[in-house]
Amino acid sequence: YTLFAGGIMGIMAGVYYWLPKMTGNMYDETLGKWHFWLTAISFNLTFIPQFFVGLAGMPRRIPDYALQFAEFNMISTISAFALGLSQLLFVYVIIKCVKGGKKATDKVWEGAEGLEWTLSSPPPYHSFNEQPVIK
Repeated sequence: YTLFAGGIMGIMAGVYYWLPKMTGNMYDETLGKWHFWLTAISFNLTFIPQFFVGLAGMPRRIPDYALQFAEFNMISTISAFALGLSQLLFVYVIIKCVKGGKKATDKVWEGAEGLEWTLSSPPPYHSFNEQPVIK
């Protein structure tokens, strides 16, 4: 539960944050929001039922289980497929952004004050010809 939420969703957040700077194009924010909500809902519907069956006594990593656990395992299985399929939307958002879209400004996000945000989007190969002034 924590590995996916902290690891994978953190990586996805980083991709969404840096994608406009890397490509020079903004991604479709509506599709990004759809991706987030589909991922969050299917992620929780995948793992929360597993907490309940574990509390009810079902051991992990078994090929067959008692019939009393069938409904929660079915919910978890269907949600896991939905979670996997929702990542196809993530790939589509990235491909759509790379191929084009609304041009990103140099400072894409409000509050972005680092040196990387002083460069154009996407940044040139040789970033700074002169040493930048650090605030």
